[in-house]
Amino acid sequence: MKVLVTGAAGFIGYHVCQRLTRTASCEVLGIDNLNDYYDVALKRARLAELADRENFRFVQADFAEPGRLAGLWAHFKPDYVVHLGAQANVRYSVTHPEAYVQSNLVGFFNVLEAARAPPPKHTVFASSSSVYGAHTAIPFAEDADVTKPLSFYGATKQANEVMAHSYAHLHGLMLTGLRFFNVYGPWGRPDTAPTLFAKAIFDGEPINLFAEGKARRDFTYIDDITDGVLKVLLYPPSEQPVPPFRLFNIGHHRPVEMLLFVRMLEQLIGREAKLNLQPAQPADVPETCASLDRIQTAVGYTPRVPLEDGLRRFVEWFKSYYYLSP
Repeated sequence: MKVLVTGAAGFIGYHVCQRLTRTASCEVLGIDNLNDYYDVALKRARLAELADRENFRFVQADFAEPGRLAGLWAHFKPDYVVHLGAQANVRYSVTHPEAYVQSNLVGFFNVLEAARAPPPKHTVFASSSSVYGAHTAIPFAEDADVTKPLSFYGATKQANEVMAHSYAHLHGLMLTGLRFFNVYGPWGRPDTAPTLFAKAIFDGEPINLFAEGKARRDFTYIDDITDGVLKVLLYPPSEQPVPPFRLFNIGHHRPVEMLLFVRMLEQLIGREAKLNLQPAQPADVPETCASLDRIQTAVGYTPRVPLEDGLRRFVEWFKSYYYLSP
């Protein structure tokens, strides 16, 4: 089985590659452009963890570059594709929208075009809970109106879903989008709340808590996310009804208030946080919570790692990587 993974040096991409390469019969090609949006050393450290896997190959390439992905795709001929490469972060999209146009729109178009010949058995791509925008019905369900995202990042992810639906209809491509909810864990991105908060607590720096810490987030541990991605990948949508396209939430379904999240980190780290309570930001949503009914029915996905255990594992990794490494 050949699997192509974009964003292989990213947080979720690394964990997906790690799990896939545990199966000897699985050959994995990882693609990543190793851009400097955040510390490239972290991306290279993730790849170093995969270096001894004989069934893993890595190519540094930008899938948004014309013709680059198509050439790799034609040579590798993947059976399955996990497209995780993207420009992430809600707030960064306010100041750098051009990065999202290039990676999330142009790049995703290249993925869809490459998938046409020869088409893989299934392509799973990353969407985001950010598509729900100001939607107020909790928990978020996949059939909700997502035409009014609050952030440009969310807008590009919603556009990906529409583009994928069109290609599934026009070309019969097997496509599934996954709306990720607040993924955290070891090897996490440095621009996300768990890492930012943990670093601030360790260094004695203030933490800006927007919405005065009352916002609620559906934090989902990386192992649960990886399990869900692979379960979905191996069960493509049926050809009927047409088009062969699906959307799934993939979260934990137990949102926690951000102030409590910080208190949990304080306890695990053994230091008190300096809090700076701020008003809500225009691109932020007050709460995220995933309805899991659809993905549970389709592939039996059930998150298993409670926040207490997941944060403990994250803090252990965080200490070893940022404060105990040579």
